[in-house]
Amino acid sequence: MSNVSYHISNLLEKMTSTDKDFRFMATNDLMLELQKDSIKLDEDSERRVVAMLLKLLEDKNGEVQNLAVKCLAPLVSKVKEPQVEAMVESLCSNMMSDKEQLRDISSMGLKAVITELPLSSSGLTLTASVSKMITSQLIGALGKQEDVALQLEALDILSDMLGRLSGALVSFHGSLLSSLLPQLTSPRMAVRKRSIMALGHLVPCCSPALFSQLTEHLMTELAKGPPTSVARTYIQCLATISREGGHRVGEHLQKVIPMVVKFTSVEDDELREHCFQAFEAFIRRCPKEMSPHVATVTQLCFKFMTYDPNYNYDGSEEEEDESMDVEDGDDEESDDEYSDDDDMSWKVRRSAVKCLEALISTRLDLLLSFYSTICPALLARFKEREENVRADVFAAFSTLLRQSRVGSSHPGLIATDAVRSGVREEEPVVTLLKKQVPGIVKVLHRQLKDKSIKSRQGCFGLLSELAHTVPGALEEHIPALVPGILFSLTDKSASSNMKIDALCFLHVLLISHPPQAFQPHMQVLLPAVLACVEDTFYKIMSEALLVTQQLLRVMRPQGQTSTPGRFDPKPFIREVFSVTMKRLKATDIDQEVKERAISCMGHLVCHLGDHLGAELQGVLAIFLERLKNEITRLSAVRTLSLIAASSLKIDLSSILDETLSVLASFLRKNQRALKLSTLACLTALVTHHAASIKPAALEAMLNELPPLVDESDMHTSQVSIALLTCMSKACPSSLAKISSSVLPGIFRLIHSPLLQGGALAAILDFLQSLVLSKASSLGYGQLMKALMEPFQNPPPESSALHRQSYISAARCVAALVSASPKDSPATVAGLIQQVKNPGSPESARVLALLSLGEVGRSGSLGGCKEVQGVILEAFSSTSEEVKTAASCALGGMAVGSLSDYLPFVLKEISAQPRRQYLLLHSLKDVISASPACSLSPHVESIWSLLFQHCECQEEGSRNLVAECLGKLTLVDPAVLLPRLKQQLRAGSPVVRGTVVTAVKFTIVDHPAPIDALLRDCMGDFLKSLQDDDITVRRVALVMFNSAAHNKPSLIRGLLGSVLPHLYRETQIRKDLIREVEMGPFKHRVDDGLDVRKAAFECMYTLLDSCLDGLDVLQFLDHVEEGLKDHYDIRMLTFLMLARLASLSPAAVLQRLDRLVEPLKATCTTKVKAGSVKQEFEKQEELRRSAMRAVAALLAVPEVERSPIMADFANQIRSNADMASIYQSVQGGDGGGAEGMDMS
Repeated sequence: MSNVSYHISNLLEKMTSTDKDFRFMATNDLMLELQKDSIKLDEDSERRVVAMLLKLLEDKNGEVQNLAVKCLAPLVSKVKEPQVEAMVESLCSNMMSDKEQLRDISSMGLKAVITELPLSSSGLTLTASVSKMITSQLIGALGKQEDVALQLEALDILSDMLGRLSGALVSFHGSLLSSLLPQLTSPRMAVRKRSIMALGHLVPCCSPALFSQLTEHLMTELAKGPPTSVARTYIQCLATISREGGHRVGEHLQKVIPMVVKFTSVEDDELREHCFQAFEAFIRRCPKEMSPHVATVTQLCFKFMTYDPNYNYDGSEEEEDESMDVEDGDDEESDDEYSDDDDMSWKVRRSAVKCLEALISTRLDLLLSFYSTICPALLARFKEREENVRADVFAAFSTLLRQSRVGSSHPGLIATDAVRSGVREEEPVVTLLKKQVPGIVKVLHRQLKDKSIKSRQGCFGLLSELAHTVPGALEEHIPALVPGILFSLTDKSASSNMKIDALCFLHVLLISHPPQAFQPHMQVLLPAVLACVEDTFYKIMSEALLVTQQLLRVMRPQGQTSTPGRFDPKPFIREVFSVTMKRLKATDIDQEVKERAISCMGHLVCHLGDHLGAELQGVLAIFLERLKNEITRLSAVRTLSLIAASSLKIDLSSILDETLSVLASFLRKNQRALKLSTLACLTALVTHHAASIKPAALEAMLNELPPLVDESDMHTSQVSIALLTCMSKACPSSLAKISSSVLPGIFRLIHSPLLQGGALAAILDFLQSLVLSKASSLGYGQLMKALMEPFQNPPPESSALHRQSYISAARCVAALVSASPKDSPATVAGLIQQVKNPGSPESARVLALLSLGEVGRSGSLGGCKEVQGVILEAFSSTSEEVKTAASCALGGMAVGSLSDYLPFVLKEISAQPRRQYLLLHSLKDVISASPACSLSPHVESIWSLLFQHCECQEEGSRNLVAECLGKLTLVDPAVLLPRLKQQLRAGSPVVRGTVVTAVKFTIVDHPAPIDALLRDCMGDFLKSLQDDDITVRRVALVMFNSAAHNKPSLIRGLLGSVLPHLYRETQIRKDLIREVEMGPFKHRVDDGLDVRKAAFECMYTLLDSCLDGLDVLQFLDHVEEGLKDHYDIRMLTFLMLARLASLSPAAVLQRLDRLVEPLKATCTTKVKAGSVKQEFEKQEELRRSAMRAVAALLAVPEVERSPIMADFANQIRSNADMASIYQSVQGGDGGGAEGMDMS
C-alpha cells in the first residue's frame, strides 16, 4: 500500500513540473497505473489524484489535457463516492465556462465518467447521486438559448446518460421533458436533431403518463399547422419515439396517422421523407395497431414511390434507355434553370419503398394480397433512374421473395411433390409468383448490362432469391439472362465483387435448373468462367471452380451416354482440363482454391474421364499426392469416392493399393468427418473395383474396423457395417478371420439398448450377406448361438438386458432365418420348444416369442400349426414381459399370414375379455404393418368388432381401439372417414372421445391420400372442442396438437374459429376444483388441469407451425395467465416465453411489464422449511426454467430500457443465489443475454 502511495506521490509531483514532457509522461504513467485492477488508493492519494487531474484539464498543452481526460474513466471505479462527486461537480462547472477549450475537454470528461458509472446494485447510490448532479446542471445549460455550443454539448451528454442510466434519472424525467420540448423549435437544426435523439433515449423508460404528454404535445403542435421546417422536426420526432418506444405509440396511432397522412400532401420533399420514415417505424413497431391503416399507407407509398417531378418516364423502354444515356448532356444545357443536385425527390421515393419493405417483412398474413398489389408496383419501379432508390426497390422485392419462403413449410416452394401432396395454402403464392417471372426477367435482363455496378449486384441478388424461392422458374428465360451474366464476367472495369456476385448467381442457376437448359449456351459460358478460374484473386478463382464443377455436370449428366443428337462435350474438355489442371498442380494458392480444384477435377474425371486418355493417370497420381497431404486429404477422399462410384468405371488400378493403405490409416485418425468420408470411399471402392483389390489390402482395412463398431457413435458403426456388407458380397474370402475381430463388436451392438433405425438395418443386411457368402468360419448355427447366448444365460439383475435389445436380437434371428430357408423349420421348432420349456429363463422365452413373431412377419413360419397354441399358452403366463412378447408375436405372425391368423385374433378378442388389451395390441400391429390391399377384405369385420369395444371400461383398451380405428381408416379413407364422422354425432361421450382419438392416428407426418379428405372434415372433428364432456375436449385438444405438429396445413385455415375455444380451455375453472378429505387433511384436486395442460401444449406447438396465423398479443395474454398456474403449465409457459422472445420480440416488449412480475415471483419464491425433498427439487427446476426465460428476454435488444426489467436484472446481479442460477443456465444453454454484465 505504501509503495503505491509513494509511486503515485512521485507522479503527482512530476505533474507540477514546468516541462510539458514531464507532465505528459507522468500523466501517461498514472493512466497505466489506474488501468491495473490491483491498484488501491488511500484517502489522501484519492483526493490528491482527483485534484491534480482536474487541474491538468486546464493545462496549456492539449496532449496533457487529453491524457488527463483518459484518466478520469478508470478513476471512477478506483476512488470513493465523495471524490467522484467532487470530480463531477468540477467538470460541470467547467462545462459552463466561457473558455471553449476547457468546456470541450470538460464535456469529454463527463462523457467518460458516465460510461464508467457502475450499474450493479452496490454502486447504484453513487450512480444516482452523480446522475442527479449532472442532470440538474444540464437542464440549466439547456435554458441558455444564446449559447448554442453549450446546448449541443449538454444535449450530447444527456443522450449518453439517458441511453445508459435512464433508470437512475426517473425523478428527473418530467423536468427533462419540459426542458427538451422547447428545443424542438430552436432556430438551429443541430439543436433540434440532438433534442430528438435525447427524447428517443428518454422514451423507452419514461412513465406512460409522460409518454402520453410527449405525444399529445407533438400532436397539438402539428395540429396548429406549424412552418414546414418545424413540422419536419415534429414528424421526425414522432418517427424516433416510435422506433425507440416501440409498442407505446400503438395506442396513439388512431390520432397520429391521419395527421402524418395530411402532411404528405405538403409540397416539401424532406417533410414527405420524414412522414414515410414515421410510417415505417409505426409498421415495424406496432404491426397490429397499424392494421386499419395499412391500405391508406400502401396507397401513399404507391403514389410517392413514383414521385419524380423532374423526369419523364413515358415512352418505350428502348427510348428510355436512350434518354438515360443522354441524360447528362441534357443537364448541362438546362444548368441555369435546374440542377440535379437540387432534386431531393429520390429521398421521398426511397422512403416510400422502405416503408413497403417494412410492410412486407412484418405482415406475413397479407402475403397473398401483396402479390396482387405491392408486387406489380415494385416491378414497375425496376426502371427507377436513381441508383440508390433502385437498390432499395430490389431489396424490397427480395424481401417479398424471402417472405414467400418463410410462409412455406418447404424450402423450395415449387417442389412438385410438395404441391401434389396437397400443401394447398402455398399454391396461390407460387402461382402468382410464377406469373410475375416473365415481367421480372424482361426488366432485369436489360439492367444486367447497366453501367452501374450497384444495380447489377441488386439484379443478381434478386434473381438468386427468385431461383431459391421457385427452383426451375427461370428455365425458359436462361437465353435472356446469359448475355447479362457474360457482361459482368468479361467487363474489364468490373470490380472483384461484381464478378463474384455474377459467378454466385450462375452457380445458383445451375443447381436449381435442369442441365439441358444450359447446354446450348456452353460455347459462350465456359470460356468466360474459365477466364475467371485464371484470375489472380483467390475468391474469384474459388467461385469460378465451383461453377466449372456444375458446368461439367451440364456437359454430361451422370449416367448419360454419348448418343447422336445429344450434346457433345468433346470440344470443351481439353480447355477445361488444362485450366483446372493448372490450379490442381499449384501448391502456393489459397486453401479453398486447392480444395475446389480437387473437387472440380474429380467431377471432370467422374463425368468425362473416358475422354481424358493418357492424361488420366497423371491426374490420379496428383489425387494420391493430395490424399497424403494433411491439409487436402478430406477433399481428396470425397473426390475419390465420387470417381470410384462413377458410371464410367474409371480404371484406378495404378493408385489403388497405395490409396487403400492410406485410407486404412485414416480410420485410426481422431477426426470424425475424415473417418466417415473414408468409410464411404472404401465402400465405393470395394463395390465398384473389387476385382482389382488385393486380399492383403482388405486385411489391413479389416484390422482398423473393430474400434469403429461401438455404441458411442452409432452413425460411424452403421457406415462401418455397411462396408463389411459390401466386402462380404464383393470379396467373401476376405472375411475368413472376421469372428475374432469385428464380429464380437457387432454382437455387443445388437445387445445394446441404443441400437435402432439405420444401424440395425445395416446389421440385418450384414448378417444376411454373411450367411449367403458362406465364406466365414462362422456359419448359420454359430451366428444363431452367438445371438441367443446372452438371453439363455442372462446376466445378473444389475446388468439386465434392455427391452430394445430383445427386439434387435429377434429381428436378427428373423434375418438369419430368411437368408437360410433350409434351416428355417429346425429353428422355428427350437424357438417353440424354448417357449414351451418351463425351465427356460424368462429372457429366453421372451426372445423366442419375439423371434417367432419376426420370423412370422417375414412369412418364414411355413404354416406351423403348433404356434397358435403356444401363443395362447403364453398369454396365461404370470410374467407381464412374456404376455407382451406373445402379443407382439401374434401380431407379427398375422402380418405375415393374414388369412391364417387374423380371423383367430378377431375371434379371441370377442371371446377373451381378460386378454383383450394384449389381443388389441396384436391387432394394432396387423393394421399398422399390413398393406392396404391385403387388409381390404377384412376391413368390415375389423371395423364392426372395434366399435363393439370402443365403450369398454379400460381407458388403455379404448386408446388401443382408437389407434386401430385411425390406422384402419387410412386403408380406405374415402369410405371410412365419413363413417367415423357419423359416429361423432351418434355416440356417447366415451364413443366420441374414442372417435376423436382415432382421428389423431389418421394424421401422419408424411403426405397421404387421406389429407385432402381430412382437410374438408377437420372443422367437424374440431367442433369437439365445444363438447360438454371434459374428457372429449381434452382428447380433441390432443388431436388438434397432433395436427398442428404433423400437418399444420390441415388446421391453418381453421385457426380463426378454433383459437377462441382453445384459449377458453387455458383458463382455471373454479367449478372443476374440489376438495378431498384425506384423514385430518384436506387436499385440493383440479379436474381441469389435464385439459389446461393439453391446451397449453397446443399453444406451444402452434408457435412453431402456425405463428403467422396467431395474434401474438392475444396469445401472450394467455401465456401470462399460464405463468401463474400449476407447476407443469408454468414450465410450459416459460418455454413459450423464451420461444416468443426470439420469434416475436416486438410483441414481447409490448407486454414485458406484465410478464416480468410472474417471472420475478417464481425466481424469488422459497420453499417452506420442512417440505419434502421433491418440493425443493420442483421449485429448483421451476426457478431454472424461469431463469432460462429471463435469459431469453434479456437477449432481446432494448429490453433493459424497461425500468421493471432493468430493476429485475439488477436484482439478479446482486443476489448471489439468483446470479448463480442465471450463470448456470447461460453456460448450459449457450443462449441468452450477452449484454448482462454479472460483475
